[in-house]
Amino acid sequence: MPPPKLPTTQAAVLAIEAVAARHGREVRAQHDIGRDRTFAGLVGAVGPGELDAVPHEALLEFGGRPAVGVRLFTHDEAVVTVEGIPFDVARDGVPAFLDAVWKDLVQVKVRAFPPSSTLIVTVPGEPSHREGIGVHDLTPWLAGRIR
Repeated sequence: MPPPKLPTTQAAVLAIEAVAARHGREVRAQHDIGRDRTFAGLVGAVGPGELDAVPHEALLEFGGRPAVGVRLFTHDEAVVTVEGIPFDVARDGVPAFLDAVWKDLVQVKVRAFPPSSTLIVTVPGEPSHREGIGVHDLTPWLAGRIR
């Protein structure tokens, strides 16, 4: 089943905050709205006779381990950072991705030759998200997920 559609940054923030609350995570949010951050909820002009929503981006940081941050961009883009490792995730998939991280559906795969480490987040019903880990990026939390 595909994730529910999150048509706006605000809808994504609310869905992410709900997931964080279910996992007992504190959320700190910073919003960038419009050019000077003062036009929340207003509509701006794109061109003559054209209206579009004011750009809205958000940065969310969560308490606890692992260290997790989410940067939501205006056009359905998001970057989720887990222990310093960034993942490009579709905005609609961020709540499920965070749920998987906080349910510990995470592993670090290490290969001896050629030497490499990969952080894998398994979201049920979706392909696994994989990102390489540099030698100096292996934190104690990540080291505890080596399989």
